[in-house]
Amino acid sequence: MKEFTLNELAKRSGVTARTIRLYITRGLVPRPLRAGRKAAYGPEHLAALEDIRRLQRKGLTLAEIRQRRSGKADGTELPEPVRWTSYSVAPDVVVMVREDVPGWRLKQVRNALLTFLQNVGGSKGEKEAEGT
Repeated sequence: MKEFTLNELAKRSGVTARTIRLYITRGLVPRPLRAGRKAAYGPEHLAALEDIRRLQRKGLTLAEIRQRRSGKADGTELPEPVRWTSYSVAPDVVVMVREDVPGWRLKQVRNALLTFLQNVGGSKGEKEAEGT
């Protein structure tokens, strides 16, 4: 069986390595044959990426594609629940942040909140935002 590195798979499929990782995380593409520095991908990964691109061209969302690829295209499957954290940054403003976001994204949110607080002059929310 032919095996590919992530970069080879990206090049053959026309999908960026970052997007392939996203698809794996969302369950659209199977996990690598081997994990870690020597991660390997096979023809089934390439076929999955080609299928995803074909379905996207038809206008399907990633959630719809996942349902089709899992064999549950009848729409009866509920989306997976997502946990959220809320931050009250001003008396009339609440910011909701998904708990599964990566650390770099949380830093961006924190910086945006601090900028927001400087513009609206909130002191209570400023202390809460610093804890993110």
